[in-house]
Amino acid sequence: MRSKTIRAAAATAGVLGLITALGGCSASGPGSGEGVTTLNFFQFKGEALDDFNQIIADFEAENPDIRIVQNQVADSETAIRTLLVKDRVPDVITLNANGNFGRLAQAGVFYDFSDEPVLDTINPAVQEILAALGNASGEVNGLGYVNNANGIIYNTEIFADLGLEVPQTWDELIAVCDALQAAGVTPFAGTLADSWTVMPSWNALGAYATQDGFFDEMRAEGADLGPGSPVSFEKDFADAMAKQAQLYGYAQSGYRGASYDDGSALFANGQVAMLMQGIWALSPIKKINPDIPAAIFPYPVPEDPDDRLLVSGVDVVVTMGKNGPHQEEALRFIDYLFQVGVIEEFAASQNMIPSVIGAKLSDDPALQSVAPYFDAGKITGFIDHQVPTAIPLTGIVQQAVLDGDAGPSLRTLDNEWRKVAARTIPVTEE
Repeated sequence: MRSKTIRAAAATAGVLGLITALGGCSASGPGSGEGVTTLNFFQFKGEALDDFNQIIADFEAENPDIRIVQNQVADSETAIRTLLVKDRVPDVITLNANGNFGRLAQAGVFYDFSDEPVLDTINPAVQEILAALGNASGEVNGLGYVNNANGIIYNTEIFADLGLEVPQTWDELIAVCDALQAAGVTPFAGTLADSWTVMPSWNALGAYATQDGFFDEMRAEGADLGPGSPVSFEKDFADAMAKQAQLYGYAQSGYRGASYDDGSALFANGQVAMLMQGIWALSPIKKINPDIPAAIFPYPVPEDPDDRLLVSGVDVVVTMGKNGPHQEEALRFIDYLFQVGVIEEFAASQNMIPSVIGAKLSDDPALQSVAPYFDAGKITGFIDHQVPTAIPLTGIVQQAVLDGDAGPSLRTLDNEWRKVAARTIPVTEE
């Protein structure tokens, strides 16, 4: 409890410090230079601090009438809510595009980019992921900047040595797992000691069950969700979770007690052939083995390989306040961020996929392996972003994998959905 208190106090101090910083440089005037406008740039990624510093320096060199102050804070979601409440809205904002961002967008606190030319430069499939999270009615409240990719990471050298092809169907994936085992190679690294590591595979396998308005119907059912409902977790996710359990059956001995770091080490050292993770996992893996030969393929769930989708999240969304005092200058900076050369360098440094149409990916084989799905618009968002945070989703899914029986967990998810809906979804009368 003491460590939690210390962390909470540190987060609060960080937020208060940010508010003070923002309040002190919110407009042009003394300290900014005559005719110079200072913009507050709220930036949530600590690992991107240096990249954005360089972008800011280059932008300011081309735009001497604008000064950018980057404010980076770890607890970004708490910070941005606090700033919004205190009417200290930053001029330019980056956030992770998750359910919390969607709820803020729906509340109408962000600018509407519908008529801005920069919107036309962005991959429409990326913007569809943001739209699924939420916008104010009839508006576009965020611009996708860079995306990640969630799939099966595989060791291309092991596959080549054993003459294995990237599986195009589920049966082919299971055949690959069997062939690996027959050759004495463990197919997957399982890492159930860290509960969150069950979510990448759940998001990817369950994505196919949600393509036809599943969550819209779940929200419409609300507290009335039950066995007779047209959709439910129990009714629609049984196959996805059976497939998830099947893949964990090919994990290493002791996977229940293995951590994320353990799994990274197993893959980096060639002790397993595949990992149920996303592109973000390659950074810790390459710290162990910089020369790891890795690529990614989507979970081959559909019978028709042409129907495969790559699950992707918008790692960075760019937005700004609805009624900021320096919108013209803020839009100039945002337009600069989305220039092809600028976004290419940022995405390459962050090991991400740039959102701008025509922007090239880095030469990293893992990124190149997922490029066709972005080019074809065959991407879809993380489905856990659609689940209310009050539902303990991660623990419920982890328990299903531990038990090897999804039935009770699926019923629990439906029950939790009903309870949350009863508290939060208003009942309307005809």
